[in-house]
Amino acid sequence: MNTPQLVVHRDKELMAQAAAARLITKIVDAQASRGYASIVLTGGRNGKGLLAALASQPARDAVDWGRLDLWWGDERYLPEGDPDRNDTQARAALLDAVPLDAARVHPMPTSDGPHGDDVEAAAEAYAAELAKAAGPENHGTVPEFDVLMLGVGPDTHVASLFPELPAVRETERMVVGVHGAPKPPPTRISLTLPAIRSAREVWLLAAGEDKAEAAAIALSGAGEIQAPAAGAQGRSRTLWLLDAAAASQLPRSLYPPASA
Repeated sequence: MNTPQLVVHRDKELMAQAAAARLITKIVDAQASRGYASIVLTGGRNGKGLLAALASQPARDAVDWGRLDLWWGDERYLPEGDPDRNDTQARAALLDAVPLDAARVHPMPTSDGPHGDDVEAAAEAYAAELAKAAGPENHGTVPEFDVLMLGVGPDTHVASLFPELPAVRETERMVVGVHGAPKPPPTRISLTLPAIRSAREVWLLAAGEDKAEAAAIALSGAGEIQAPAAGAQGRSRTLWLLDAAAASQLPRSLYPPASA
């Protein structure tokens, strides 16, 4: 596993703008090198903030939106269009405003879809969709994500992998149903750590004082069962994007002074 890299910004607004610019560059570079890009979106306030910032940037027009594959790291198992679903929020923040190819947008299943209340079947269906998109060059059952983004919760959870719960212990399946999540709603779908670690780059987003302790724990060598964020690493790069408040409990030795 690679050593996490940290970038600390003055405030959450600057962090969102800088992360959006960084993401545009990654997408454009991937499309230039192989014709398309594959990105995993995250929900939460930082995920929404990044997408809103991207929507406001003129540079968004550099992206060929029709050659972009979009996936989600987790989802609240709620009906289609529910305002608490990550994909609903992403569409409002950015996706409805850009010319995406609908066939390349892959929201997780809804609770009013064909699987009904069976979240495990819904998770298996999403795993099958990922496997179908994986090519021989991916050497696995998920496509090669260029960037997989994750918000970090105050309890160190990422996606819907919460400390000590069964989902964070999964070592084989790529997608699981989550029951009894400690924050509502309790039923969710989530990528697992093996799926997360298949990404070329994993970006962890944390802003606000309520994320400071979580960032400090995850970056201090904690185990992934107790601190899931500690286990979220990319194959070639793991990047923590923080604002000064979220970084306030980190030793200065962890990030360059110029990054603020």
